[in-house]
Amino acid sequence: MKLKTLGACLALAFAAGGAIAQDINFGVIATDSASTQRERWEPFFRDMEKKTGLTVKSFYAPDYAGVIEAMRFNKVQVAWFGNKSAMEAVDRAQGEVFAQVMYTDGTFGYKGLLITHKDSPYKTLDDVFKNGKSINFGIGDPNSTSGFLVPTYYLFSKNNVDYRTAFKTVRNASHGANIQGVLARQVDVATNNTEEIDKLKASKPELAAQLRILWESPLIPSDPFVWRNDLDPAVKTKLKNFVVNYAKTDPEEKAILKNIYNYGGFRASSNEQLVPIRQLELFKDRSKIAADEHMDPAAKTKALAELDAKLAVLKL
Repeated sequence: MKLKTLGACLALAFAAGGAIAQDINFGVIATDSASTQRERWEPFFRDMEKKTGLTVKSFYAPDYAGVIEAMRFNKVQVAWFGNKSAMEAVDRAQGEVFAQVMYTDGTFGYKGLLITHKDSPYKTLDDVFKNGKSINFGIGDPNSTSGFLVPTYYLFSKNNVDYRTAFKTVRNASHGANIQGVLARQVDVATNNTEEIDKLKASKPELAAQLRILWESPLIPSDPFVWRNDLDPAVKTKLKNFVVNYAKTDPEEKAILKNIYNYGGFRASSNEQLVPIRQLELFKDRSKIAADEHMDPAAKTKALAELDAKLAVLKL
């Protein structure tokens, strides 16, 4: 009897352990408020649970770094990132890209934007640069691709402008908060992206009509899904099969994805999709060092050579 009881207990313990191993925490970066993100993403996670048998718990941090750090300490095993935050997760949190989102039109890219209120006196990018000291500027989270990395390179580094000193005030905020700031005229000009503006056009066109776009970036690769590379291989298989096959034909699944960010599906991906973002980071660093008139010449030569070597590895 005791042996049977012990056997039953061990069986239950192994079963419980297996169930625990099947739990995953899925992180969502803070492109908007947690309540808004929860409304967008929870239906997708509930489908993920039903169709994979996994227990999926969502994690909404107040900033991008919160999700990166959660993955680093294995509090989050899978996450939706932008490309720059995905790069940080790959480099610092054992992350690995496994899928990439597709838009409803079948494309795999979006653009960074600079926006202002339609009634603002700033009608061109030149107006912004000429009147910087009168402008309250909203920039994205430091780990945002479209809200921070892309504009700091294409808008500022390439024009030899230091955004930190060019404006009257500068604040970091989510895409959603920057849109609200421009609409409420709490900031005069802000970074954003086509994902957020298209979402606003679909849900609140009267508000989208109050915005003026001053600048569009080159195309940015669409967002990746990242998992920790030490995640159970069986769980990886379940997740990848679910994600890459999601919303192929089912109209309810299509509606769920469209409500997130006008997404239309996914394709398999890898860390290779981060190469353009790594190039941007290195270009930005190189521009900053090259423009530094106070840096020791020998140290500058060495630093530039090191950056050039890193760029060469990325096959520019």
